Amino acid sequence: MADRTGIFAGDDPFAIVAAWLAQAERSEPNDPNAIALSTVDPDGLPNVRMVLLKDIEGDAFVFYTNYSSTKGKELVASGKAAFVIHWKSLRRQVRVRGLISREDGPQADAYFASRSLKSRLGAWASAQSSPLARRADLMAKFARITAEKGTAPERPPFWGGFRLRPVEIEFWADGAFRLHDRFRWRRPELSAPWEVQRLNP
Repeated sequence: MADRTGIFAGDDPFAIVAAWLAQAERSEPNDPNAIALSTVDPDGLPNVRMVLLKDIEGDAFVFYTNYSSTKGKELVASGKAAFVIHWKSLRRQVRVRGLISREDGPQADAYFASRSLKSRLGAWASAQSSPLARRADLMAKFARITAEKGTAPERPPFWGGFRLRPVEIEFWADGAFRLHDRFRWRRPELSAPWEVQRLNP
């Protein structure tokens, strides 16, 4: 599309996201890879929370969490999710919608091992999203886990990654007079080619 030039140019939407993220890493003060991840509960009521995007693959986005958490359960139940990543310093955002699968193999093991020791022990200690009577109880459990697991805790079986393979990606950049630039990449299924449309702001 001749109209799609500059920051929107390219035939690979994942490469465009990666380029925008690389720019944001130089200008965003905190967590340029933070995404607002949206799921739905069994009644269709939406849930949204911030998580960190950890990998952009050739055809997917990867993040990690506790599988027993609310988001973990909702992701598995629906098999679908959406997220938005917004960079205030760049005045840009990317919206993504797609299908979910678990990543609980060697890639998840490697990422878990790369985390700080306290983060790894914390993953074992926290029954994420479940009620907690007192913070002191959590800290006591953390101390017990630290004594049990030592300095090389393995990845918990209830903790790992999710891979979101998109059927829709929208790129948005701020424009003068609120006449923003928007391009939507869409495909009816994962094996189909992308169709790109410019959208009204």
